[in-house]
Amino acid sequence: MTDGAGSMLAGATDGRATSGTPTLARTLAAGCAGGLAFVLATFLTFGLLGGSRRGHQGLLFDPDTQSPKVIAVWKALDPLPRIIETPVLVLAGLIVFGVCYALLYRSVAPAWPRGLHQRSWRLALAVWLGAAFSEFMGPFNVLHEPPSLAVLSLGFWAVAALAEAYLLVFVADRGRAS
Repeated sequence: MTDGAGSMLAGATDGRATSGTPTLARTLAAGCAGGLAFVLATFLTFGLLGGSRRGHQGLLFDPDTQSPKVIAVWKALDPLPRIIETPVLVLAGLIVFGVCYALLYRSVAPAWPRGLHQRSWRLALAVWLGAAFSEFMGPFNVLHEPPSLAVLSLGFWAVAALAEAYLLVFVADRGRAS
């Protein structure tokens, strides 16, 4: 019996993979769960602490420390970022990214050491690198975000990447033999 990817499902009478690659359904569920964790973590960090929401200032939008360009792009210049104007569209996109990371994880997990922490940290690094590159090229490079706030943003992205990776790996590997 195979799961569609060619891996054997040892004793999978209840639909759970007990070894090998997770089923496609579990992979998709893991990606959705990871994407939701990423959304929640970015809301808690960038939204609540950072102040990216309308009418809020926060750590990243204090006019005394932040570049006026960053504040203008996020808060004043039309059109405002899509996450402000049509958040559902961007949030759905983040869930799709979660599914993509789950598919990536599914392909590399057999080569990684077993264990939630070992796998989650590796996946979190892959997720964080994409966010870090965008932070570096966008707010830091183009909008002249101060280095200290860029480092804070990188920390916020790390929280989101870890949240996504841990939940994704937990869901993907649940029921798999260690």
